[in-house]
Amino acid sequence: MSLFEIKDLVKYFGGLAAVNDVSFKVEKGEIFGLIGPNGSGKTTMFNLISDYYRPTSGKIYFKGEDITGFKTHKICRLGIGRTFQVVKPLGRMSVLDNVIAAAFSRVNTKHQAHDLAMETLEFCELVHRKDVLAKSLPIGERKRLEITRAMATKPELLLLDETAAGLNPSELDAAIELIKRIRDKGVTIIIIEHIMKVIMTISDRIHAINFGQTIAEGTPQEMANSPAVIEAYLGEEYAHS
Repeated sequence: MSLFEIKDLVKYFGGLAAVNDVSFKVEKGEIFGLIGPNGSGKTTMFNLISDYYRPTSGKIYFKGEDITGFKTHKICRLGIGRTFQVVKPLGRMSVLDNVIAAAFSRVNTKHQAHDLAMETLEFCELVHRKDVLAKSLPIGERKRLEITRAMATKPELLLLDETAAGLNPSELDAAIELIKRIRDKGVTIIIIEHIMKVIMTISDRIHAINFGQTIAEGTPQEMANSPAVIEAYLGEEYAHS
C-alpha cells in the first residue's frame, strides 16, 4: 500500500478544469516532485489535498484511508503538513512563538509546545533567530521558518510549495540539504518547484502536469529526456543532459 494516493482528481472553477483527471501514488520515504508551467494546477492540487478546495470529483487517500473532504485541521492531525508559496509568518510575533503556534496542532500544553518548537528550530537550524520578530527576517529565513512551522506539526507527509523561490545560491544549497535531512528523518515529501537544480537533485520520481493534466511521470533522468516535458516545460537545454 502506498503512503499517499490521488485518484482521478478533478477540480473545476466555473468552466475551467484546473485539475483534470490526475492520478499518482507516493511511496513512504520518497521525495516526489511535481512540476509544470505556471498555472498548470500544481498549487491547486496542494489546496485540494489540504481541503482549501473541495474536489469536483476523484479521491485522496492517506495510509489507505479516504481523506477526501476531511477538514484542514483533521488532515494536519493525521500527519500531512504543508508550506505555502507566498510565506506569511505571524509578523509581530517572534520566530519561536510562530513555531509554538504551529506546535499546538500536535501537543496540548504551552510547555510541550515550547519544547517541540525549540527541538524543531534546532533541527531546521533557525534556533539562533528564535527571538527575532518574524516580519524582520529576510526571504531566505522566512522560507526556512515556513518549513520549520510545518515540521512542528510532526508530519509524516510534507507538501513543499516552491520553498526555494527567491533564494540565493548558498541559500539554495542549504535548502536542498534541509529537505534531504527532513527525508532522512523519515518524512515523505511532495515538492512543487520551478528551480530545476532543486527538483532534479532531490527527487526520486517526478510527475509533470500541463493545463491540469498529467503529461509524464518518471525518474529525473527520464523526465529530462521526455519530449512532452521538454516541450511543455523544461526547454531543449535539458534534453539528453
